[in-house]
Amino acid sequence: MWNTFLVPTPWKVFNTFIIFIENGKLFHHLFTSFLRVFFGFIIAFSLGVPLAILFGTFPKVYIFFQGILEFFRNVPPLSLMPLIILWFGIGETSKIVIIVLASFFPIFLNTLKGIRSCDKKLIEVGQVFGLNKWEIFKKIIFPNSIPDILLGVKLSIGYSWRSIIGAEMIAASSGLGYLILDGQLLSRIDIVAIGIISIGIFGIITDKLLSKIIGSFLKKRGFIGYE
Repeated sequence: MWNTFLVPTPWKVFNTFIIFIENGKLFHHLFTSFLRVFFGFIIAFSLGVPLAILFGTFPKVYIFFQGILEFFRNVPPLSLMPLIILWFGIGETSKIVIIVLASFFPIFLNTLKGIRSCDKKLIEVGQVFGLNKWEIFKKIIFPNSIPDILLGVKLSIGYSWRSIIGAEMIAASSGLGYLILDGQLLSRIDIVAIGIISIGIFGIITDKLLSKIIGSFLKKRGFIGYE
């Protein structure tokens, strides 16, 4: 037999889960975390895709900034938390900054790969037909990079969910990360389990929905082999 204080029974977790659904607490925390992930991802997407296109189109600019980008890519966002709190305070901004830092590089690097790995033979065909640089980018390079961009989107959202715990460690009063930390402070492992299970389930649902939408989008445009 196990210590139910350290490892609650499945029935206790299920019972607490039902209580949290009935009183609306779970939906409140879930919605708060969803909004933070959504805004963090939108900002990461808005920064990552244009920067990757710029650096992919102008390699010399990328080489100039590559050292700084590699530095921040290897620094865990949580290690920057003290600086983020000092610079942005303990409000919503600091939480979203953590999510942006966690989700920026997957979409940036995949978009950059898509832009830089375009088949040179296709570009040469465009040049033969007299297309200028903008037309080659619009009609050849960007369309070929779409699968990589969408793969980056999928990975980026996954990283956003993974960073929600760290983001909600900053003086949060709601959210799934707060729920887990609150359960730890109250020594309620059943509440901790509910927070972890909710993040896992909602992450899977998000991933499956996104995969279906992206797969359908690419299939209609003739891309094969996307997973």
